[in-house]
Amino acid sequence: MLLKILITCILVGGCINVLLAQNHLEFYIQSAKDNSPLIKDNINQSEATKLEVERLRALFTKPQVGITANYLFAPVVSQENGKTTLLLNPDNPSKYIGQDINLTNGGLYQGLIGVSQPLFMQSKFKVIADEAMIGTKINEINIRLTNYELEKIVTDQYLLCLQNLKQINFLTKYIVLLKDQKDIVANLVNGSVVKLSDVTLLNIEIQSQLISLQSMQSTYKKNLMDMNIIAGISDTAYQEVTATILQLSPANNNSSFIEKYALDSSILIAQQKVFELRYTPQWNVFANGGLNAINISTLPRRFGVTAGISYTKTLFDGHQKKINQQRNVTLLKTSQAYKDNFLNQNTTRKNNLLEQIQAIDARVKLTQAQMQEYDNLLGYYKQELIRGQISVINYVNTIKNALVLENDFITLQSNRQLLINTYNYWNH
Repeated sequence: MLLKILITCILVGGCINVLLAQNHLEFYIQSAKDNSPLIKDNINQSEATKLEVERLRALFTKPQVGITANYLFAPVVSQENGKTTLLLNPDNPSKYIGQDINLTNGGLYQGLIGVSQPLFMQSKFKVIADEAMIGTKINEINIRLTNYELEKIVTDQYLLCLQNLKQINFLTKYIVLLKDQKDIVANLVNGSVVKLSDVTLLNIEIQSQLISLQSMQSTYKKNLMDMNIIAGISDTAYQEVTATILQLSPANNNSSFIEKYALDSSILIAQQKVFELRYTPQWNVFANGGLNAINISTLPRRFGVTAGISYTKTLFDGHQKKINQQRNVTLLKTSQAYKDNFLNQNTTRKNNLLEQIQAIDARVKLTQAQMQEYDNLLGYYKQELIRGQISVINYVNTIKNALVLENDFITLQSNRQLLINTYNYWNH
C-alpha cells in the first residue's frame, strides 16, 4: 500500500513538472526552434553541401571507370564481277550502292572498358571544397540568427501574455476588494449610516470591472493561441504562463550579424577563386581495352588496349577573368557598406534602448511610491467608510485611480522587459 502511494506521488509530481515546463518561456522558445522550417532547411542544406563535397572529391581525385559498347550495321549493294550482292565490305569501293564506306567502314563492333584519371587536381578540389564549406558556415550563421529571431518574437509574445495575466490578477484582486466593501456598505445601510444608492453604485462598479476582466481574459487567450502558433504548438488548452524576469546581456564585441557580413565577403572571394580554376592547366590520363573492329571476319584479332594523356588550357576568352574580378570587387564594396551601416546603426540603437530602460526605471520608482500612497489612502478611506465619514463615490473614484496606476505599473514593467529583450537581440 505504501509503495502504491509512493508511486502515485512520483507520477503526480512528474505530471506537475511537465505542466509547469509547458508554461515556461524556454518551452515555447524551444518548441519554436524545433518546429521552424527555416532552421530545418538550413540544416538540410548543410548536410547536402557536405555530401556534395564528397561527390566533388570523387570527381576530381578518383578514377572514372566505364564501359563503351557500340554496334553499327552499314551494308551496301555491291555490283562487282557483274553480280549484285549485299555486302559489308566490298572489294571494289567504286562499284556499290550505299553509304560511303570511308565514313561507315561497313560497320562497327566495339566493346571497351575505359579508365580516366585526372592529374594534379587536389589543389583545385581544395578551392572548390573551401567555397562549399563557406556555404555551410553561412547556413550555420543563418540557423543562429533564426534562433535569435525566434527567441525575440516568442519572448515578446510571452511578455504580452504575462502582462495580460498580471492585469487579470490585479482586476480579480480589486473585484474581491469591491465585493468586500459592498458587504460592509450593505451592513451600514441597515444601520442607516449610508444610503442604499451607495450599494447600487458599488454594484455598478463591480459589474464594470467584471466586464473588463472578461475582456482581458479573452485577450489573454487570443495572445496565448498566437504564441502557440508562433511556436508551432497545436495544443489549444488554456495555460497560465509563469513569471519570468529578463536581464541585460553583457556587451558583445563579436556580433553574429557582423559575422554574416564577413561570410558574405568570403563567399565572393571563394567564388572568384573557383572561377579562375578554368585558367589553370587540365591534365588527364586515360586508357581502355577490349574489342574495337570494323570487319566481322577479323573480330577475334581485334582485341587490344589504348592509352594516352590529354592537356587543355584556356588561352583567351575575351577578358572574362578580369571582368569577373571587377564584378566581385564591386560586390565586396556593397557588402562592406552594409557592414559599416549596421555597425553605426546598431551602436546608436543599443544606446537608445539603454536610455529608454533607464527612463522606465525612474518612472517605476515613482509609480511604486505613488502606489504605496494609494494603498495607505485606501486603508484610511476604508475606516472612514465604515464610520460613514466619506462618501462611497469618493472611495470608488479612489479605487479607480489606483486601478489606473496599477495598470500603468504593469505596463511599465512589461515595456521594460520588452526593451531588454530587444537589446539582447541586437547584442547577439
